[in-house]
Amino acid sequence: MSTIPNLETMPKTTVSRLSNGMRVASEPCAGNTVTVGVWVDTGSRYETEENNGVAHFLEHMFFKGTKNRTQTALEKEIENMGGHLNAYTSREQTVFFARVFKEDTGKAMDILADILQNSNFDQNLIDREKSTILREMQEVESQIEEVVFDNLHATAYRGCSLGRTILGPAENINKMDQAMIKDYVDTHYTAPRMAVIGAGAIDHNELVKLADTHFGNVPTEGKKPAVFEKAIYTGSEIRERYDDMPEAHIAYALPIGGWTDPDTFPFLVMQNMIGMWAETMPGGQYSRVPLIAKSAKLRMAKKIHAFCTQYSDTGLFGVYAVGEPQALDDLMYNVQGAVTDFAYDVDETLLEQAKKAMIIQYLGVADGSTQVCEEVGRQILSYGRRIHPVETVARIQAVDAAAIKAAASKFLYDQCHALASIGPTHEMKDYVQMRRGTYRLDC
Repeated sequence: MSTIPNLETMPKTTVSRLSNGMRVASEPCAGNTVTVGVWVDTGSRYETEENNGVAHFLEHMFFKGTKNRTQTALEKEIENMGGHLNAYTSREQTVFFARVFKEDTGKAMDILADILQNSNFDQNLIDREKSTILREMQEVESQIEEVVFDNLHATAYRGCSLGRTILGPAENINKMDQAMIKDYVDTHYTAPRMAVIGAGAIDHNELVKLADTHFGNVPTEGKKPAVFEKAIYTGSEIRERYDDMPEAHIAYALPIGGWTDPDTFPFLVMQNMIGMWAETMPGGQYSRVPLIAKSAKLRMAKKIHAFCTQYSDTGLFGVYAVGEPQALDDLMYNVQGAVTDFAYDVDETLLEQAKKAMIIQYLGVADGSTQVCEEVGRQILSYGRRIHPVETVARIQAVDAAAIKAAASKFLYDQCHALASIGPTHEMKDYVQMRRGTYRLDC
């Protein structure tokens, strides 16, 4: 790996904290643009069964006008700067960010502060937005992979907030009101749970001053304490059988640790060792990954990709596959083998290839203010600090065959799996038979 650049010279992240407890982090990078944003330590996991969907609904409402700006004025102001304003909600984080030229950093911070602290939440606008979110829900439900992964969370974390969807059920959307939204803001949008992040052509001291000016009055405590519900994993499955569908869509997973778990990097490497493949990609039959090579040669699957989804205290590692109905028995046998075999055998060549690919991909993400801003924001909330590229690359390089086997033996060997499937799954073994695939008897 001698081709890796001198990482010691890469920019470092500077982190400060305002008097109200809000963190401010910045990392310089080349160019004349700046990405500034606010990362909030809240998402659908912090909702109850009654208000599930409110975090995502709230994200929409922040763009519907404030006491100082109408929705039209807000959109025109961003457009006149040549900027880009966006947001997204996940299960554990909600993010708002703007990309602008460096001379407009102050304006972008003013806009972010305005929408997060002075939004109207007018009931008429709330009622109007319901139809938009219900249409978005229909679009998500038409994307089979999205539904499968929602079902995977629902079965793996059944009865827990982590198992609920980000958009929430339609009945919750229809009853959403101003009081429910304001209650969520007053509870979760507090300074210690928020971080102002900047990346690009930005000065840290300037960002701290802007953050103090615009966010210095954000309260340190909510009107009531935020409730974090512990995730409890349950080995189980949800199968939706539709024999008229041309392919079966399947997600198979086992529980692993959260972001700060010592085995995070071995699992990230394992994910890259299995990798991804689709029938439109040439050369699959020559892959070093047995699952991909067999899928291409025997036409067991049309698409395969490994995933490593992690949260603050738990995670899911596994494989998503789109398979031919008549080959599902063979496909799932090989999917389980690809996961279970990490506890027995590690292909050293494949391991080194995966590590190199990870480092190249990581260094590519570190190029561009928006990508850097997102990485810094996620890490500040997940780890409480920014992991410098020197440490990240060192952690990847440190993963060896012994680390892979140890992590797999701890989390993947002889464990109850979670599975979600949609489509013609009549050829797939039942749960008890598949449970046998998490260990081998021939060793």
